[in-house]
Amino acid sequence: MTYILAIDQGTTSSRAIIFDSAMRVTASAQEEFTQHFPKSGWVEHEVSDIWASTASTCRGAIEKAGITARDIAAIGITNQRETTLVWDRETGAPIHNAIVWQDRRTSDMCAALKADGFEPEVTEKTGLLLDPYFSGTKLKWLLDNVEGAREKAKAGKLMFGTVDSYLIWKLTGGVSHVTDATNAARTMLYNIREGQWDAEICARFDIPMSMLPEVRDCASDFGTTRSDLFGVPLPILGVAGDQQAATIGQACFTPGMLKSTYGTGCFALLNTGDTLVRSQSRLLGTIAYQFDGKPTYALGRVDFHCGGCGAMAA
Repeated sequence: MTYILAIDQGTTSSRAIIFDSAMRVTASAQEEFTQHFPKSGWVEHEVSDIWASTASTCRGAIEKAGITARDIAAIGITNQRETTLVWDRETGAPIHNAIVWQDRRTSDMCAALKADGFEPEVTEKTGLLLDPYFSGTKLKWLLDNVEGAREKAKAGKLMFGTVDSYLIWKLTGGVSHVTDATNAARTMLYNIREGQWDAEICARFDIPMSMLPEVRDCASDFGTTRSDLFGVPLPILGVAGDQQAATIGQACFTPGMLKSTYGTGCFALLNTGDTLVRSQSRLLGTIAYQFDGKPTYALGRVDFHCGGCGAMAA
């Protein structure tokens, strides 16, 4: 029997699950890690915690399943989406803690860009609103505030990624700097109409495009793991951001179908098919999933704090 190893790297924990060929759960492992709140409204993760907990839970799930890596056909990854990481292209060292999707440190930056009339262009191209939630202003903040970062970025020495991209880079031993369309769509840097990183938005944020990963379909070849990690190299053949992965997992494949899931936050996504709907109620346009180069779009909304008192972000 062959198996699939699924990695679920979330906001408060990392989890690995082994599925058999009938898609039954064979074993799983989960580890929580520390949340860091250096200032009011700031949320960070230590990058080493993200990687260590992911590698550890993968090995733990394989051991619990009583199998070896040779029994695994492929790896799939889902992840917390907008969390922003920047690392050195040569050494692999992060330049700063990961800035988590919940972080609000770029609120003033977003307000200034809105006042300058930039939001309509952002929404037209990315489907998103100008909000600290997304990766673009987080990345700009890192380049503006970490000493020497912008100079290194312009020299091509730094790499940007959401969590999926960083994990793939680590798993492949620095061979693959890639992401999928659903994660790219949450950065506020990706033109979801044209299917490419947007040069004008990147220029406005002064973000060198050499930092950005290659964007692929959700079901694609994302590279092969280092053989020393699990004993044999394993192909990474599927990636989707957590809410889009839930959309796929709940078979939300027909336009008009909606999924709502509950975890750290409450997230709703409405499948709109091949039409990117421009919301009149400040809902977010995004990519639900992408196969064979063709995106399926969605409208979405998130409550940052499910079951608690939290600000709503469209």
